[in-house]
Amino acid sequence: MRVRHAGVGELILLWLGGISLRITILAVPPLLPTIHRSLHLSESSVGALTNLPVLLLAVAAIPGSLLIARIGARRALIAGLTLVAIAGAARGIGGSEAVLFAMTFLMGVGIAVSQPALPSLVRLWFAHSPGLASAVYANGSLVGEIVAASFTLPLVYPLLGRSWEAGLAFWSIPVFGAVLALAVLTPHVPRTGELPAWWPAWRDGRLWALGLTLGAASAAYFGSNAFLPDYLKSLNDGAVITAALVSLSLSQLPSSFIVAAAPNRFIGKRWPVVVAGALTIAGAIGYGVWPEGVVAWAGIVGFSTAVIFVLVLALPPTISSPENVHGLTSGIFTVSYVCPFVASVAGGSIWDATGISYTSFLPVIVCGIVIAGLSSGFEIPDAAALQNAPLSR
Repeated sequence: MRVRHAGVGELILLWLGGISLRITILAVPPLLPTIHRSLHLSESSVGALTNLPVLLLAVAAIPGSLLIARIGARRALIAGLTLVAIAGAARGIGGSEAVLFAMTFLMGVGIAVSQPALPSLVRLWFAHSPGLASAVYANGSLVGEIVAASFTLPLVYPLLGRSWEAGLAFWSIPVFGAVLALAVLTPHVPRTGELPAWWPAWRDGRLWALGLTLGAASAAYFGSNAFLPDYLKSLNDGAVITAALVSLSLSQLPSSFIVAAAPNRFIGKRWPVVVAGALTIAGAIGYGVWPEGVVAWAGIVGFSTAVIFVLVLALPPTISSPENVHGLTSGIFTVSYVCPFVASVAGGSIWDATGISYTSFLPVIVCGIVIAGLSSGFEIPDAAALQNAPLSR
């Protein structure tokens, strides 16, 4: 497989691809109350609607890796994002619960196919600067989350006649734009030789270290998102819920800029992961010790977990050959996306069992410990020497 030398144009395309992975998912939470009332959804249906795309990211990541091996990362990304755009726009057709869930399922499959394709393109286009390119598309993913979550309810929903169907469809527009740009501005690189490896190397310890670390970071972030509102209500401090959630989300952005500014200082190093784990623990403890500072604590958790997100995404294109990036990435995502579900269930169960609202954040503390404890998986003595070394099986 031929490696290209790319520039600013390809960085922009990676950034648009990153945005497209998250923007249609995060448009749902602001509209959930309206969708709930409109379709008379049960609470279990609401939970399934929000968790279905995440679950599919775990289930469909490996088939996505096979697709990349067969048709190439560029074509797989175009195909995946096309499915995201079409299914995301079709979720509200007919105002039907069945259509909503069917299209959400297809959208999740498209995202799962697209996710491992981006690190593969990083390795193909930016073999000599994978850290910078990874930070750029990670920044796009974070921007996609923040934009959809921040502007859907106050801006898009009113402008489109307060229609949740149109509100969901609107966020497919930038995804269609990314598909068009990728199709027109980048050439297909034909595969040569045998079918590249696509099955994850499950016996590789680094895959599990990176997957569990990313999973712990995701669980800490989504656990904070899930339990902060009710926790603050239990303290009669509901007025700061919005500020805390905004802090949790916006604080993610600086991490990608910092890593992009000096990738060699952070990627392949153990110390940033240890610091991120410690900050996650401190933020979770802070929720209980000094709840008056919850906005600051949420910002710390958001920042530290986003650091892990960027650093994990940067490693597959750094340590793998072009033919092996998608296999490693799909394995990491398969492991990592199970963790938020397990941690959320655990946090809610502990709260139910103890009757103490703060105990719902105990899994977040455990996640910080896991992050710091697995930091050795990020250590690369000589990243340059490993860039062309295939993973052992």
